Amino acid sequence: MLAEAKEICPTTTRHALEAGALLVDVREPSEVSALAFDVPDVVNIPLLELDTRWSELPSDRELLIACESGARSLKGTYYLQYRGFVRVSNLGGGIVNWMQKGFPVKGQRHEAVSCSGGACSTDCRPTGKSASCC
Repeated sequence: MLAEAKEICPTTTRHALEAGALLVDVREPSEVSALAFDVPDVVNIPLLELDTRWSELPSDRELLIACESGARSLKGTYYLQYRGFVRVSNLGGGIVNWMQKGFPVKGQRHEAVSCSGGACSTDCRPTGKSASCC
């Protein structure tokens, strides 16, 4: 029986990336080309390809699994646990939550992100929220 998947927030994700974790985006390539995490060293393996490509991932490094909202990445997290990965976590809320915290992305932002002053930029922080807390 698998352990419950660990879920982390964008702030914890960002700190883990700075410490050497690997972000694995399980969205489709078309989604990633439209909107991507603006962090170094991101791997894109769509969820539907994970069963044939999981061996491409390092087992000795912390893996942070992400998608748009956190649902597909949760499935990916459980799949990797099934394959024996122990240092794997799900980015709760996905790239949508990442953007709501004001963390950097490349491409078109979702309209759901509300920023003071109207249009969003890559360094925008949602009003009333601190980017330094979950």
